[in-house]
Amino acid sequence: MDLHQLRCFVAAAEELHFGRAAHRLNMLPAALGRQIRLLEEELGTCLLGRTTRNVALTENGAALLVEARDLLLRADGIAARFRLRGRSRARVLRVGAIDSAAAGLIPRLLRDFRERYPEVAVQLVEDKTIRLLPRLLSGRLDLAFVRPPESPEKRLEFQFLFHETVVVAIPARHPLANREQVEIADLADQPLIVPDRRFRPHSHDATTGLFAEAGLRPVIGQLAEEKQTIINLVGAGLGIAIVPRWTSHMKNDAVCFIPLMAKSSKGASGLPLAVSWVRGVRDELRDEMLTLLQGGLEAYAERS
Repeated sequence: MDLHQLRCFVAAAEELHFGRAAHRLNMLPAALGRQIRLLEEELGTCLLGRTTRNVALTENGAALLVEARDLLLRADGIAARFRLRGRSRARVLRVGAIDSAAAGLIPRLLRDFRERYPEVAVQLVEDKTIRLLPRLLSGRLDLAFVRPPESPEKRLEFQFLFHETVVVAIPARHPLANREQVEIADLADQPLIVPDRRFRPHSHDATTGLFAEAGLRPVIGQLAEEKQTIINLVGAGLGIAIVPRWTSHMKNDAVCFIPLMAKSSKGASGLPLAVSWVRGVRDELRDEMLTLLQGGLEAYAERS
């Protein structure tokens, strides 16, 4: 029995769905199922009852879940404390960030942080939320700027920061390209380029939510994952896209970025950004950055 097997079991036991549990741990469902089977074989008992439609905890599974949660919490705490001791002399802060934060908030935050703490080296890792959160849990990151997940991991703290402004990327030769601003109604029946919801749920839902609030159904013409790819597809005339404002800095003469006049009452016109860290772990450097972030949050939000 190892910690990885226990993590797989706890995720499956909490989600009661192998697909969601695998997505949470950034692994394939088949690989997750294999780890749980190995754990069951080693313990000599069935932990999860499986049918074609659902997953349920057995009596032994429910008992193990309580102890496994406690064991993982203690193991993560030990790992975090020793990693902190190992880097205390080096004064290194490891920060993860999604692309929006890495392009918008992070440069200004790091500039301000370096002015105040010039002796601290900041290691920056850019990736998607689904890959950053496991790194945070394993102690490979101290802080992460992410999209808040639909089902937050209980071992992590999440602090909402702000909604990022969105704009509409339109082909330069499109009839709407000369507008000073557009409304969602102007985009009705236009083919949209959106991210796959499995990998970027907030970006996907920001577009569909705006159309839903306007009483319209979006016409999804193309799925694309990376922002640069989306902008290139817009430039090729394959559709339009609702994207974070920072993407307007991407050089592409075939694309215009038009402000969106949204009438959302639920904040759906922006993309939520949050900062996350491991619950219950003390970290002086991390807390110094969080204090600086909170003090300048209004200014950081205005430029994002």
